[in-house]
Amino acid sequence: QVQLVESGGGLVQAGGSLRLSCAASGSYNSIVAMGWYRQAPGKQRELVAATATGGVTNYADSVKGRFTISRDNAKNTVYLQMNNLKAEDAAVYYCKAVEIYRGDYWGKGTLVTVSS
Repeated sequence: QVQLVESGGGLVQAGGSLRLSCAASGSYNSIVAMGWYRQAPGKQRELVAATATGGVTNYADSVKGRFTISRDNAKNTVYLQMNNLKAEDAAVYYCKAVEIYRGDYWGKGTLVTVSS
């Protein structure tokens, strides 16, 4: 199984930046994709950014040009660099990993608060 631990959330002013990290550990086969999702109060969880084997990336339209996802395979870690944060980016951010043949795993989330 895969254990995921997110870090890097916090309080930031609008226009500021944060870098989220998600470290994978445990006993598992290949992780073929990792991504970040977020859930704001009263809203459904939504995809923010994802990266798959081969370096393919996918972003929500609302974060394109501001957020960058990257993965360090040696460290089993995925990052989300968030720049020019807006009030609407405030949410709990969750890391997800997809293990080949076994399915999805989720972290417990890290809170991002954006003050205006």
